[in-house]
Amino acid sequence: QVQLVESGGGLVQPGGSLRLSCAASGSIFNFVVMAWYRQAPGKQRELVAAQSSGCVTNYADSVKGRFTISRDNAENTVYLQMNSLKPDDTAVYYCKGSGRDGRAYWGQGTQVTVSS
Repeated sequence: QVQLVESGGGLVQPGGSLRLSCAASGSIFNFVVMAWYRQAPGKQRELVAAQSSGCVTNYADSVKGRFTISRDNAENTVYLQMNSLKPDDTAVYYCKGSGRDGRAYWGQGTQVTVSS
């Protein structure tokens, strides 16, 4: 059973930075795409950033230039570096892996709160 475990969330002031981690129980090469989503209270879950196994990346317009998705294949971990954080970035952040078996795998989520 593949598991994804997020970490790194927390409370940060506007303008601050956080780095989220998503550790996979197996090789991340098992996933065609690794992505970060977020869901704010009362809103739908939305794509934040995605990276294919070939390292092609895609970002939501709202985070372009501020967030960076990356991976460490040796550690089977995907990261989301978040800089210049805004209150609107407050949400639960989820890691998703799109498996080569056609299944979607989700982590349990990690809370990010941007507030002064």
